[in-house]
Amino acid sequence: MFVKSLVAVVAALSLVSCATTGGSAPAGFSFGLWGDMPYKKAGDDPKLPAVLQSINQSDIAFSLYDGDIKDGSSKCTDDIYADALKMFNTLVKPVVYVPGDNEWTDCHRLNNGGYDGLERLAYLRRVMFPTTASLGQTQMPLEHQGKLGEKYVENTRFSHGGVVFVGLNVPGSNNNLILNAKECTAKSARKAEQCDASNAEYLERDTANIAWLQASFAQAKAQKAKGMVLVLQADPGFDLPETEEVDESLAPGYAGYRNFMAAVVKETEQFSGQVLFVHGDTHFFKVDKPLYSPTKLLPNLTRLQTFGSPSLHWVRVTVDTASDNVFTIHPVIVRQP
Repeated sequence: MFVKSLVAVVAALSLVSCATTGGSAPAGFSFGLWGDMPYKKAGDDPKLPAVLQSINQSDIAFSLYDGDIKDGSSKCTDDIYADALKMFNTLVKPVVYVPGDNEWTDCHRLNNGGYDGLERLAYLRRVMFPTTASLGQTQMPLEHQGKLGEKYVENTRFSHGGVVFVGLNVPGSNNNLILNAKECTAKSARKAEQCDASNAEYLERDTANIAWLQASFAQAKAQKAKGMVLVLQADPGFDLPETEEVDESLAPGYAGYRNFMAAVVKETEQFSGQVLFVHGDTHFFKVDKPLYSPTKLLPNLTRLQTFGSPSLHWVRVTVDTASDNVFTIHPVIVRQP
């Protein structure tokens, strides 16, 4: 079973501008964004304590981690998830975990141990979301799409200071969509029936993700929020102005994101506020307005791509609901000892 769907995703450059939300929430706060670390094979372990210390010493209210708790060529053993929980729980403030491809989608690879990716996803759901609250030494309540230990528990949502935050399981490696038999077995322990099961999982989760996205926009509208933060791991194929004759989002390797991105575009168009679209996966810091094209912007969507291994830094975002420009983005460069 192989899937085709439509929507083009193209790019342009700009900075971020988001609106405010009223109510009794604090007039201003900051939050952190980080992910794609630590990668042992890149020698990240000695660098990580400085990152955690930097986050702990900051004034943020909470942070969100946009996936990839390990590198893509190491084994998906149970201790990887246990180590990630220890890492998150060294943080004084709450941290919200969003899954990446390296901890489930890619575990079928021979150099990852040849695991069944769907088994690893089920394990991740049981272990990485032990309660309905966030991780961290201080916890905050989260809404979940699924029940504890079950499908879609990893899709989360919460509101803070007039902004709605949404975490979604949209990982790299084409969102777990497998396009053909050759791709199914290349450098992989997968069999044909496992790839069929993965494609069925993709279809079901993609539908659930879109439903969660739509419900989150509806909640933001009901709250009269003028800012939303969407956090996922995958780069969904944002095109670049410097390659304007080639639209990367239409390549087969990004087909797994087209339904979801079509929903993002539609919901953003119908939302009166601004949308901050956060992802990792590509491992270098970037802020731009990648939709629709270099000559036609979707003005109320801004993409923020976070740092990743071997550049172990994080991003601090300041929210000021008294300002027209609610979000101010600060890359935090962590000096290593």
